[in-house]
Amino acid sequence: FIQSNLRFQTICSFVWQKARKHQIHSKSTIIGAFNTVDCVLVGENILLVPYCEHHVAKYNDWMSDQELQELTASEPLTLAEEYEMQKSWRDDEEKLTFIALKGTSVPKSKEEEVARMIGDINLFFISSPDIAEINIMVAEKKYRSSGYGSEMLWLMLSFAAQNLSNVVTFSAKISQSNIGSIKFFQKQGFQKTSSCPVFHEEHYEMPVNDPNLISKRASLNKLSYPTYD
Repeated sequence: FIQSNLRFQTICSFVWQKARKHQIHSKSTIIGAFNTVDCVLVGENILLVPYCEHHVAKYNDWMSDQELQELTASEPLTLAEEYEMQKSWRDDEEKLTFIALKGTSVPKSKEEEVARMIGDINLFFISSPDIAEINIMVAEKKYRSSGYGSEMLWLMLSFAAQNLSNVVTFSAKISQSNIGSIKFFQKQGFQKTSSCPVFHEEHYEMPVNDPNLISKRASLNKLSYPTYD
């Protein structure tokens, strides 16, 4: 979508607003490794780290912004509710969440991680065990339209393609009014597959065997998540 800035945010207008209040449940059993992700994904300009308790206060501050609430179809949560949500995300075997940190040096403390936070990216399963839906947000305004969104996307796709053997397709459900996000996913190679007039959504997909994804996942760099004193 485009307003005063281009913001990279996939909107799942019905499911995602409920996901912040209620843990997403699927009838499918995916894999049990989601809640044991303890690695850092290394990009050219960012790191993706698992969403942890020390990130919650800043995340909650992001989501208190009315503009972000509207663009993500989210309702505000209290800080206590946000902590509970983080725990449910962490333990949910059908959801994978990373926080994006600016820079590629390994953080030396939790406080440094929080200071470097610029957004988040989520992968989750709702309708099928072989279709992974993706949701991405660059929350810090000064880092939008700077390539961070695309780097976050390709790191997550590469990680999922390497580690989730059940995934056949990646899906993005985007509000029809979110022109910037539609253009973003088109630019990354996602193809429109359908529209959902009831929820005013456009559905875009990328197969896991996409040639560009195959080349990128081969060079994915991972580190162990640091242990802080």
